[in-house]
Parts: sequence; structure tokens; C-alpha cells
Amino acid sequence: MATESINELIDLAMAGNRSALARTLTLVESGDEVANAVHDKLLATEKSSLIVGVTGAPGAGKSTLVGALIRLLRARDQRVAVLAVDPSSPFSAGALLGDRLRMAPTERDSGVFIRSMASRGQQGGLAAATLAATAVLEACDWPLIIIETVGAGQAEIDIAGTADTTVVVVNPGWGDEVQAHKAGLMEIGDVFALNKADRPGLAETRADLESLLATRPVSREPISIVETIATEDRGTEALWERIEAHNGNQDTQQRRLTRIEQALQLGIQSRLDARRNVLVTSPSFGEAVNTIAAGEQSLSGALTKLLAREDD
Repeated sequence: MATESINELIDLAMAGNRSALARTLTLVESGDEVANAVHDKLLATEKSSLIVGVTGAPGAGKSTLVGALIRLLRARDQRVAVLAVDPSSPFSAGALLGDRLRMAPTERDSGVFIRSMASRGQQGGLAAATLAATAVLEACDWPLIIIETVGAGQAEIDIAGTADTTVVVVNPGWGDEVQAHKAGLMEIGDVFALNKADRPGLAETRADLESLLATRPVSREPISIVETIATEDRGTEALWERIEAHNGNQDTQQRRLTRIEQALQLGIQSRLDARRNVLVTSPSFGEAVNTIAAGEQSLSGALTKLLAREDD
């Protein structure tokens, strides 16, 4: 795609064209040179959105809760963009779109933009292009961006480095509290939504949660626990109030620097992965395997030659 076409596409997206925005996000997800051109174009923008992460175990009601938040915010005339990171399809590697389907009624609202992104096996609960997609939405003047993660248990930690405020969704009778602690969710949460609060075991689960949170460093801000029933829009307003309160206490410049740092680290890893893929599929790789097996060169020597050939 020509640079001129990319610039025109981004200009349309920034002017509010939803189709152009969707196409721009598709380019960013590709992670190739076209994606780099998109990033270069976006360097000129100086936007800053509130980014809210919503994470938790599968079945906790994250999507339903996000839908309830959208309804609340739209009633206040606030525009909302959602990045729903879905598990990849085992056949196509594309997003299964489950979250998007559950939020479908809100998509007809011009003040809501929902994008599903395939995780493609990415660890940390976030798609590889999520940070880049967030930058696109910020540039296109979406003031609030909600990122909902896959819900992969122990791999949900990266959201803390991406969002300004991280909401962890748990349920009554959530099971082994020790396993929950191992998952790292206790460390990353800024606000906890005790969803499906009409179920048995609410008091016990809240006590367990408070006990676990009491072990966090005293330097951390006090943690809010909000009881919600997302299917009935109950507790949603209180949850949003806690999110806003947390956001008001944060250093926005430091959060921005943290996001840039994480984006740079992910970019480095992506480039290194691409280099590795080129190397392992090259004829030189097969030759190196054979020479090592024949005792003609060491592993270290073969690595040095492989990397030297790539640099050439």
C-alpha cells in the first residue's frame, strides 16, 4: 500500500470515518512495513485517552460488565472504544468474536466502536498489536478506551502495563484463593469488581479477597472492591466512580511513558521473532544442523555464522 494511500486512510479515520478506522486497525495488526508507516503517520498526534483494562478468569462476566459500562457512559454522552482480545480460532488464527457478539446491541451507536483482536497465542492476555491499536484509537480522538483481555488465568498480567486503571473481575465462590493469588491478578488490580454478586458465597469471597489484598505492599493505594450484577446493570455506576477516582490519583505522564516503554519492548521482541523465523526457514539453517550433527562445527560457531549471514 502506497504511503500516500496510508496517509489518506489515516486522515479519514481521524476525521471520524469508521470504515477507515477499521481498515487502519487491520493494517496495524499486520505488524509489517505497512504497520510501520501507520505508526510514522501517527507520530504527529498528541492525544491522551483514559485507558481502562478489564481482566479476570473466563466466565467471570467481563464482556457483560463492559457492556453495562458502555450503557452507563453512553447515557452520559461519553464516547467509548473497546478492544476485545479474543482467543484465536484454531483453524484460521482469527478472533472468535465472542465478546463482540455479546456487545452487539451497542455497536449500532455511533458513539461506540468495538474491535475484536485475535490473541494468536500471545501471552499476557493481550494481542501483540493491542498497544498499537490503542495508539490509533487515541489519535482518532476516542477519549475512553476499554481493553478486555482473553481471560487466560495466569497470563493476564500485561494489562497492568497497558491500562491507566485495571479492573479485575471475580465471582462469588471463585475457588482456590491461593491459585488466584498465583495468577497475579491480586498484584495488578486497581479496582476489583465482585460480579454476579447475587450468587451464594458473596460474603466469604469478599473476605478472602480483602485478606489477599491486605498482603500487598503498603505503598500501593487502597483497593476498591465493588459488588456488581452486570446482567442487571447493578453496581455499574459505583464501579465507574471508583475507576474515575483511581484515574484522578495517577501521574498521567508517567503512565504514558510506561506505555511507550512497553510498546518499545514489544516492538523489539516482534522484530527479533521475525528475524528468527527468517533464519530457521533458510537453507543455511538446515546446513548448520547437518554440520553440527556431523561434528564439523560447534553450536556456538554455527550460530555466529548464521547471524553473520543475516547481517550481510
